[in-house]
Amino acid sequence: MGNFRSAKSFRVKSVFLQLCEKNCTFAAFFVEKMENQKEQIIKTAGEMFFRLGIRSVSIDDICRELGMSKKTFYVYFASKDELVAQLLHSNVEYISGKMDDLRQMHDFRKLVECFVHRQEAEKNDVRRVPQLVYDLKKYYPRQFEDFQHECFRTQKEYIKAYLEQGISEGMVRADLDTELTATLFAKIHADAVRDFEKIEAHGHSMHRLSHTAMDIFVRGVLSEEGMKLYNK
Repeated sequence: MGNFRSAKSFRVKSVFLQLCEKNCTFAAFFVEKMENQKEQIIKTAGEMFFRLGIRSVSIDDICRELGMSKKTFYVYFASKDELVAQLLHSNVEYISGKMDDLRQMHDFRKLVECFVHRQEAEKNDVRRVPQLVYDLKKYYPRQFEDFQHECFRTQKEYIKAYLEQGISEGMVRADLDTELTATLFAKIHADAVRDFEKIEAHGHSMHRLSHTAMDIFVRGVLSEEGMKLYNK
């Protein structure tokens, strides 16, 4: 009798564990599906904002583009304001990922080459920045301010790391104050994005500004050896 009860108890526990395993698998699948759907909303909204401007794109427009109901949209975002904030945060994470990729090169020469090539590649994208910044400043000032702070912190961190790597390879001036230089360049970049109207009022484009700022920065930090590479 005891053996029968033990065997029965073992079967019950086995079935229970199988159910738990199946439920855990289902839960993991459900969470992953939700995350994928949330990412798709952010991606689609970002593309539409970039193409048409943030103010002109409504939640209805985003849902229509995705073939999604507004009820489903509100499962992930309480409002368009929240979507914009999450989109900006995702943008910072994307930039951080790109910067991480550059750091993984462990070769400052390749890093300089990437910076040079990206100037032209990003030319068309930079042209659309003013409209996005205008919408953010006027209609989403809190989200824009948070975005500016996050970008500044991220840029400063990575620029300092790049400079220290360049010094170790003899491509950046050894006497450079990396902390101050990184802080200064990140601040200049943040101010330029925020005050783009003043720059364009003097007949300068965002692309020209970006290219000139990077050129001045690179020439100011490179050693003689680094300049030989840059001038190629």
